[in-house]
Amino acid sequence: AYLQVSMADRVGVIDYGGGNLQNVLNVLKYLNHEGMLVSSPEGFSNIDRLIFPGVGSFGDCVADLDRKDLRQPILEWLQADRPFFGICLGYQVLFEQSEETPGVEGLGFFTGSVIKFDGGHGLKIPHMGWNEVTFRNHELLNNISQNTDFYFVHSYYFRTQKNENCIATTKYPNPITAAVLKENIFGTQFHPEKSHNNGKQIITNFLEWEPS
Repeated sequence: AYLQVSMADRVGVIDYGGGNLQNVLNVLKYLNHEGMLVSSPEGFSNIDRLIFPGVGSFGDCVADLDRKDLRQPILEWLQADRPFFGICLGYQVLFEQSEETPGVEGLGFFTGSVIKFDGGHGLKIPHMGWNEVTFRNHELLNNISQNTDFYFVHSYYFRTQKNENCIATTKYPNPITAAVLKENIFGTQFHPEKSHNNGKQIITNFLEWEPS
């Protein structure tokens, strides 16, 4: 079903200097989309949807955004409520701060902090591998079955003060937020671009999404 995606929308991919960009561009290409890397404020003027993928550290990512003057245009995009998809680190920087780099300000679109797994229960850190995700019904999760496995790689997770933004959870071993949604701003802790067909389905859903 993925190959039916319209070519009309131009998809920007934030280039924050991380190593995961090519995976996302490859999936977009598979879905008949040429993703456009956005590495300067000018790059926002000719795109319709924005994907912020992420691998690496919170502090390095935010420093790169600031060095490239990307913070303000991203904030304006979020405030204008245009379609946005943050993945893993690109999801975490939507929050106010992270224990990974205390004192560094995230984008602050969502209230709350990203905190480290405490390593209790013999927990392996980072949390790496496939985990079941349970979610609320939404068109971004169309054609996905409850308790589907998605691929995670992370040592930090989101503790929310506003649970109405939490659209999906996973357990490691306690429930944690796996995805958030507020208006047209969507983020996942898991990596859809590494989650085979179900991940491609979520990216397809984002590309086809007609937010109100």
